[in-house]
Amino acid sequence: MAILTLAQLKEELGFTDDLGTADDDLLTRKIAAAQDHVERVLGYQIEATFGGEDQDPIPPALIEAVSQIAAAWYEARDESEDKLPLPFGVAAVLDGYREFTF
Repeated sequence: MAILTLAQLKEELGFTDDLGTADDDLLTRKIAAAQDHVERVLGYQIEATFGGEDQDPIPPALIEAVSQIAAAWYEARDESEDKLPLPFGVAAVLDGYREFTF
């Protein structure tokens, strides 16, 4: 399950009600891809670590990271996949929650 809602991503992008639901499927895929990317960087699934019973809530910084990545990928969807942007500061946020193993 996604830690970011479609409504939250639309808010991040500045969507207004008059834009309707035309890109909802695309936006939903961007959310899933962004969360997958974040979880791969972190080395764990966010919802298995946060937000459950007897667990800390999902950190707002991780929700924001997913939001920023999904929004950036949506806005740059015409770019080459080799050049998908990672918004400034997101890598630093993720490093703070990353599990390092040696």
